[in-house]
Amino acid sequence: LAILRLFIGIAGGTFVMCQYWASRMFTKEVVGTANALCGGWGNLGGGVTQLVMGSALFPLFKVIYDDDSEKAWRTVCVVPSIVAAIHAFCLYKFSDDAPKGNYSELKKHGVMPEVSAAASFRSGAINFNTWILFIQYACCFGVELTMNNAAALYFKDEFGQSTESAAAIASIFGWMNLFARGLGGFVSDIANAKMGMRGRLWAQTIFLACEGALVLVFANSNSLGGAIVIMVFFSLFVQAAEGSSYGIVPYVDPPNTGSISGIVGAGGNTGAVGFGMGFRQLDYKEAFLIMGFSILGSSLLSVFINIKGYSALFWGEDQVVSKETGTLAVPEQNDEDAADVNA
Repeated sequence: LAILRLFIGIAGGTFVMCQYWASRMFTKEVVGTANALCGGWGNLGGGVTQLVMGSALFPLFKVIYDDDSEKAWRTVCVVPSIVAAIHAFCLYKFSDDAPKGNYSELKKHGVMPEVSAAASFRSGAINFNTWILFIQYACCFGVELTMNNAAALYFKDEFGQSTESAAAIASIFGWMNLFARGLGGFVSDIANAKMGMRGRLWAQTIFLACEGALVLVFANSNSLGGAIVIMVFFSLFVQAAEGSSYGIVPYVDPPNTGSISGIVGAGGNTGAVGFGMGFRQLDYKEAFLIMGFSILGSSLLSVFINIKGYSALFWGEDQVVSKETGTLAVPEQNDEDAADVNA
């Protein structure tokens, strides 16, 4: 069972591939919205799957197996695996890697350079911007994962709600993925159209700052209604920050976007582990205060994001413009760079 769970977890790595794929398929004017919608609806899919399996398919399978709950639950898990397998086949058979075609063909004709995975990861890992985004993503997606685990218990313990009511209230956080992450990417794209990279950085900073402030307000809320309203807006800014994060990622180092996406994405899981430890060791208020101040601190790190060819938060101007297509182009490598990449 542990080995099976390991492979199920590895399948979750498709998030990184999806973000890289969206970055290559869509122009820089809309890449934030595209990445955000892919990621947000991916997160939403987890909640929808639980809802469909738990509320619709599980009761149906119980009827089929004469009220044998264990057998019904074990069997119903086959359904999402079949859906995933069908989707994987269609994806492989009918989709293209990029607007210009599949990578194998592009490499075969010399249009796309060969880059080793190790060299790509090394280049992404030594980029200082990658690690700033890693921390900021830990403070948005990491917060979402933490709230998915802690919110129901919080409403049950602090406001005396039943398990069912607390779970229903907590589910609001996840359902915001329906639009909130996409909204963050869209705002990032609009800001980019007005101010270039500086606009994306300001969007990221504002979302994180508002998120952190609302966590602190949420920690001090004494009424159930007030806590729910605050959580809705808190969730909005959490997921908007996730969307704006991946509006920036494709610009950091376009040839190594896949590796950078993976590192930044891992920041979300790292943040969840760190914040989760706080909730296990401390009372709710202290844990929320640590979370809130950490998020506020991460928002200030945007000052240090300095992407080559683009403006920073307070200085510089955008210089990289693809006049032909407006896409995030992969720069051509000279012989010396190619030797380094393939080393």
